[in-house]
Amino acid sequence: MNTGSPLSIIRYDRNSHFFLTDSTLTECNACRDKQGYTWINVDTVSDQEVLKSLGQSYGLHELSIQDIANTDHRVKYEDFGNYLLIIMKMLEYDTERQCVDAEQLSIILGDNFIITFQERPGDFFGGLRNEISAADSVVRRMGVDYLACRIIDIIVDNYFSTIERFGNEIEDKEDELVFNPTRQVLVSIQGVKRNMMLLRQYVWPVREILIDLSKKQSQLIKDETTAYFRDVYDRIFEALDLIETTREMVSGLIDIYLSSMSNRTNEVMKVLTVVATIFIPLTFIAGLYGMNFKYMPELDSPWGYPAVLAFMLVVAIGMLVYFRTKKWL
Repeated sequence: MNTGSPLSIIRYDRNSHFFLTDSTLTECNACRDKQGYTWINVDTVSDQEVLKSLGQSYGLHELSIQDIANTDHRVKYEDFGNYLLIIMKMLEYDTERQCVDAEQLSIILGDNFIITFQERPGDFFGGLRNEISAADSVVRRMGVDYLACRIIDIIVDNYFSTIERFGNEIEDKEDELVFNPTRQVLVSIQGVKRNMMLLRQYVWPVREILIDLSKKQSQLIKDETTAYFRDVYDRIFEALDLIETTREMVSGLIDIYLSSMSNRTNEVMKVLTVVATIFIPLTFIAGLYGMNFKYMPELDSPWGYPAVLAFMLVVAIGMLVYFRTKKWL
């Protein structure tokens, strides 16, 4: 949701909901003491005034503010007692650069509020906002712990689409390798391999986060919500399996490239070997009649030179026919 202000507010309970875009810090801070559940979304992490003000109003530790502002932070989960800090990476496939575009998302989960900090403006959770608008939706009946679970679930679901895009790219590269194995194709395959390593780096720690959340190691997670976290935990395992499968496919492509280059070299060597083999007897004949001994009877024959040339031609044709018969050509 790209608005004039980086702040937006969603307040809801079982019976009602309220959306406020382009909101102010005063409105966000005032939600702390209101009934129901509050979701504050911040579309920037570079505004220190916003981070500091929200941190003071919602009791965030100074270290949490530093982690949120650091967009290169690793994926992590930390329990501060009165709130949970979850840092994840939202991943998308950049079609132009053919690489992973990672955006950090920091989630603050409190008793009746949740604050999400996006690295830059974007409507990544438009579908979830539509769910909140529906009067009979599960998210309206559950608390903010379920809302956090749904946010994580949406991020994990997007992992699959990102990985599948690389899978489609790998299939295209495989066809290209079979018919035209060039160095440019190999460079692009190496790029896919690096991206898959990066994907694994972002996705693997989420598994540890979901283990803690599904085991209800925090009082902020209700018993009925743990089942939903376990379901997302199963999904992250599927994503990791898909990453490993895709990495194996990339390794297979490299093997195909090496095999194709080896076959191409073998074809070239086969042609050169055939040519060299044909010229071995011809060279012998030419060398034999180039010795110029005095008593070589063929030297005095007027048909000697044409006869030797014809004989050499017959030898060459005969060897070609023999190679064809053996299917060496």
